[in-house]
Amino acid sequence: MSSDAENEYFSDGITEEIINALAKINGLKVTSRTSAFHFKGKNIPMPTIGKELGVSTLLEGSVRLAGNSMRITAQLIDAAEDFHFWSETWDRKLDNVFEVQDEISLLIADRLREHFGHFEIQEHLVEPNTQSLDAYKLFLKGRQTFNKWNPEDVKQSMAYYQQALEIDPNHAEAMVGLADAYSFLATITVIPYEEGWSKCAELTLKALTINNRLAAAYYNLANLAFFTKFSYREAFEHGSKAVSVNPNHVESQQFMAFLYILAGKKVDARKHLDAALSIDPLSQETQFYSGYIEYMSDNYSEAVKQLDRCLEVNPMNIPVHSVKTLCLLKLGRYDEAISYFDALPSEIVVAGEKAGSQALGYAMKGDKVNAQKLEELLNEMANGEDGFTADSYRFLLAGATGRNDDAFAWVEGALKMGSPLLLLRYSDPLVNPIQKDPRYAEFHHQLFPEDLFGEKKEATKKKALLDDAAAADYKAKLQELIETDKSHLNPDVSLRSLADELGIHANQLSWLLNDGFGKNFNEFINHYRVEEFKQLSKLPENAHLTIMSIAYDCGFNSKTVFNTYFKKETGLTPKQFLNG
Repeated sequence: MSSDAENEYFSDGITEEIINALAKINGLKVTSRTSAFHFKGKNIPMPTIGKELGVSTLLEGSVRLAGNSMRITAQLIDAAEDFHFWSETWDRKLDNVFEVQDEISLLIADRLREHFGHFEIQEHLVEPNTQSLDAYKLFLKGRQTFNKWNPEDVKQSMAYYQQALEIDPNHAEAMVGLADAYSFLATITVIPYEEGWSKCAELTLKALTINNRLAAAYYNLANLAFFTKFSYREAFEHGSKAVSVNPNHVESQQFMAFLYILAGKKVDARKHLDAALSIDPLSQETQFYSGYIEYMSDNYSEAVKQLDRCLEVNPMNIPVHSVKTLCLLKLGRYDEAISYFDALPSEIVVAGEKAGSQALGYAMKGDKVNAQKLEELLNEMANGEDGFTADSYRFLLAGATGRNDDAFAWVEGALKMGSPLLLLRYSDPLVNPIQKDPRYAEFHHQLFPEDLFGEKKEATKKKALLDDAAAADYKAKLQELIETDKSHLNPDVSLRSLADELGIHANQLSWLLNDGFGKNFNEFINHYRVEEFKQLSKLPENAHLTIMSIAYDCGFNSKTVFNTYFKKETGLTPKQFLNG
């Protein structure tokens, strides 16, 4: 909200840092940046946003910069009922940006816990990633620019990241950002493939020596293992580590879904896909993975629907077009698959995919003459420079037409070369005709080691934060405190302040309320406030007072909150109660 539009990167950065901080809390599902930012600056009703994101609470706020000062506002909104149940404003110096982010994140987490129920909150949610404000600003500019996802902006983001690292050579997050930029440019062949991934590896490993709790870094290592080292095992282990470090890291959830579906583990794949959709439902990347998993699960019509939704938003999405042609082939829509790439802009057509889909289309519809011509073209392209894609279609073609010996000869060659496209193509539904061959299972076990997929331990019940005797003691003390000190009449009472009065940790009080009373903090406190109102409102000496003045005397500081909890407790509105 500053007068300088250039400062938008800073507001976006603060927003993303708070998202990341809250995402660290175990048991709290937080919508990721992509889906949250979809609603930025749009005048959309809160219940609609809540429904589209699948969340019960919305966090809305603003950042205003002026010189070395900043004002941050934040408010929590009940999405379904569309009412604000908490708001706060902070006036701080820019020099204290990390402390402010931590302060805000902890306070928001506290209010969410008070509103919904028990979860444990760490002492700090934001750790400074640099001591230099200038390096931090450059990092935020780099991240904002990278998120535009096109070659020129990604190159500009690299310049920002490099400037940040010149100021602070140990800025781990800037290293990971720069690593992402190198891998992105390598993947779309703007820079040499090996050079880009090599730089990505170097920067990622260095970042992890500085901070070994970076989910994005383990995600990078998973991609490196899969696409450059042909190691499914290593990719799986790094991806699993990323998810364990941060279950809200959507890219890692997507990648684990991808790895599981390649191995034929559909239940596990859908578990991780559901997690990704829950965190980032509006992301095009998540929607793509959803379509891909439908394809790999033999649900071709549903896959086409999902992929078409992606194309409505971005008609230039190359991976989506690639998978859609495979769906058309499996649906028997051969002519559509054959002509599919002719209708697309030449700059997004991968020659190997076009020739491959045409060869498959002709072969599967029984046009032997054209199939032969396209297979010869495919062979020629496969032997040329950057012929990896065309080469992988030779396997799909052999598998789809039941030429088992040719298919497995290709597999043996790809194994020797260490081709990641073997991992990608081996379980493709197009090669279903060769799955009954005993060789298929042998190679499958070799590519996707079964020991990685051992039975997962059932989640153990969380340890009680107080033993039975202590819980009973504090429960009695809490009820005595409410009855004698009437802490609920203080409109500023919080879980933490009440815990301080009791002499226990806020996490322990949160657990006690949940386990011992079956209520969250707000339900517990507002129950006593409602009881207080019921008594005070019936006293003759209060007959001249308005309903809300009595409610305020009982500790409520919001008309909406008062009416909501009164109806929840009594089943009546305050007026109905007084007239009854």
